[in-house]
Amino acid sequence: MSPARTESASSNRIQRGSVGPEAEVEERPGRGTAPSPGRGQRGKRNGKGNGAQLEFGAIAARPDQRPAATRPVKAAPRPTAATLELMPVEPEPARGGRAVQRKGGRRLDAVAMAAKQREISISEFFSKNRHLLGFDNPQKALLTTVREAVDNALDACEEAGILPRLDISIFEVNEDRYIVSVEDNGPGIVKAQLPKIFGKLLYGSKFHRLKQSRGQQGIGISAASMYGQLTTGRPVRITSKIGVGREAHRVELQIDTTKNQPVVVSDAVVGQDAQWDDKASGTLVEIELAASFKGGQHSVESYLRQTALANPHAEIHYQAPRKQPLHFPRVVSELPPEPSEIKPHPHGVELGLLMRMLKEVRGRNMRQFLVQSFSRVSEKTAIDILGRAQIAPTTSTAEVFREQQVEALYRSIQGTKLMAPPSSCLSPIGAEAIQRAMIALVHAAAQGGDGLDGEAVDQIVEQAEVDSEVGGMDTGGLFVTAVTRPPAVYRGNPFAVEVGIAYGKGLPADQLARLFRFANRVPLLYQASACAMTKSVLQTAWRNYDIQQSRGALPMAPLVIMLHIASAW
Repeated sequence: MSPARTESASSNRIQRGSVGPEAEVEERPGRGTAPSPGRGQRGKRNGKGNGAQLEFGAIAARPDQRPAATRPVKAAPRPTAATLELMPVEPEPARGGRAVQRKGGRRLDAVAMAAKQREISISEFFSKNRHLLGFDNPQKALLTTVREAVDNALDACEEAGILPRLDISIFEVNEDRYIVSVEDNGPGIVKAQLPKIFGKLLYGSKFHRLKQSRGQQGIGISAASMYGQLTTGRPVRITSKIGVGREAHRVELQIDTTKNQPVVVSDAVVGQDAQWDDKASGTLVEIELAASFKGGQHSVESYLRQTALANPHAEIHYQAPRKQPLHFPRVVSELPPEPSEIKPHPHGVELGLLMRMLKEVRGRNMRQFLVQSFSRVSEKTAIDILGRAQIAPTTSTAEVFREQQVEALYRSIQGTKLMAPPSSCLSPIGAEAIQRAMIALVHAAAQGGDGLDGEAVDQIVEQAEVDSEVGGMDTGGLFVTAVTRPPAVYRGNPFAVEVGIAYGKGLPADQLARLFRFANRVPLLYQASACAMTKSVLQTAWRNYDIQQSRGALPMAPLVIMLHIASAW
């Protein structure tokens, strides 16, 4: 740049408000003088400040300031080369529709941006968002790991028709590292499935079934494996045997989080081992993880006590670090009724799901599609639905999807009155089983024990005074009652509510009532205040039963309340 152009550019920048040792002064009629603000400073808004043009160099003068005309004005010095180098450069206007890069800046075009895009695997996502899976903090991580393994064990035993026996142990490696061990007597897992079940997120057999189960997403136990791997670098170890006379296999594996694929570290047959030689079948899961072992209402012990309450058919043994072993005996000797898988109810299907079902089905006309894909849709009902949607019963599903008549079909389905879906997909605990479980829990706590076995509960029940009017029983000063409500339906999905109450002897009278919440037999230990079950208890008029209650609080009485919701969700 020539000297003349440099001087001209310098003068233009100074007039626009460049910052120098002394700013130039501008005189305005009726106002005092003030230094013109430099680039980056805010001037006073002209007018009411609602988007009016900014005035650079028009700020109000102080009362004792003389008019600018009577004061000498000192000219600003010429900027040096170093000053000009530090000044921000105004962007040049776009030429021909193309953006012009700022001096010293970086610019990526669409090709460079596209080269940075890549697919994110589900395991990679959850490794950075572990709190979404229940691994918010070390204490909750320990509880979540135990819960996922226990849920899987109970589900496997019940599906195989085996009364569950669980052995849970927590071994302390050091102050902030533990090994969780959960062993069951279930049917075991075939060797080929071990890596996928424990080393691949979103892999399972329950997600596409519409029936009650503890877990559905296929993400729980594999997420626990991933958390252990992330925090300790150690692989998860699984030992499983699938029948008498069969060999037990032991596999150690990790998860490739970038691909959501299992990586087998070791695979061996268990040799001469009395534990597995005498065992008909079962699975042992061992996960080492960074965790914090604490007591209280969110502890593993509290979770297992409540698990025994909602699963009275299970026998649970628990060994905690530096504590005496606990035993929760089996109170009921029969398995709960096995829920059966049902087809989706038309009123529980949204438009997008209906479109997907039509797209996936092959070789059916519309009448066959409605009758065979949904529950509570008979031949006559299907013809009525298609008639209101103006679709011929013999029309192929592919043709309806192409003609975009799905929305008319959806509106016709929603406007048709249908029978409620079958409730055979539910497996409630049952009023009698709840009563026995609460008797075992409360009487054992009063005696300072872990729990009562079935024979002890039988003796208490035989000596109890039955109140046929309310359906409860008085067991030596402790009144226990329970009820299982008839199934109801919400958005095409059946659910059932069960309630159990224990009141009287053996419970503290000067404390708030204990509330145990369950969903599909799983204890809910967190977010009690946001739970509908908690709110229903708080809104109950307990004073009508001569029980004290403060506003917005649980009643104060020797009382234990159990609430369970069974659903196919």
